[in-house]
Amino acid sequence: MNATIDAATDPAAETAAATTVYIGLGANLGDRGQALRSAVQALAGLPGTRLCGVSSLYRSAPVDASGPDYLNAVAVLETNAAPQDFLARLQALENAAGRQRPYRNAPRTLDLDILLWGDARLDTPTLTVPHPRMEERAFVLRPLAELAPQRVTAAQLAAVAGQAIDVLAGPQWVEGVATL
Repeated sequence: MNATIDAATDPAAETAAATTVYIGLGANLGDRGQALRSAVQALAGLPGTRLCGVSSLYRSAPVDASGPDYLNAVAVLETNAAPQDFLARLQALENAAGRQRPYRNAPRTLDLDILLWGDARLDTPTLTVPHPRMEERAFVLRPLAELAPQRVTAAQLAAVAGQAIDVLAGPQWVEGVATL
């Protein structure tokens, strides 16, 4: 007798098909901390997606932009969504949080960036992975190094050491959001 494994009902089947994804979170308008907590909760609730961990919470000065300081973090997820579908879900979360795009690097209520999609390299008109500027930004590399130290080199961290960034809270800042 052949058994069919259904990823919708069998967690092991979903894990087998899942890709590990790292998402950069940022906000510098409104209640930044609440925006990031809500975003982590929303990420945890995406279909076919499991929240595996969240970095510490950082404060950083804007890079190549103006405006108030950002709050930043990185989340690691497992998802069986396709990259473009997942990007659309992230953009829907940004829009729901009031994100507007009046110009490049404008201040934002919520910014969700796909940093890494497993070991894939993607280059489409709407999505480039690894994120094309992540190696230039302490607010990405420092929290990413907490979750995936093997993905960030000492040389990369040294290259961004001069950027203003402070740890505000450990991973407990998202208290109440279940992670695996």
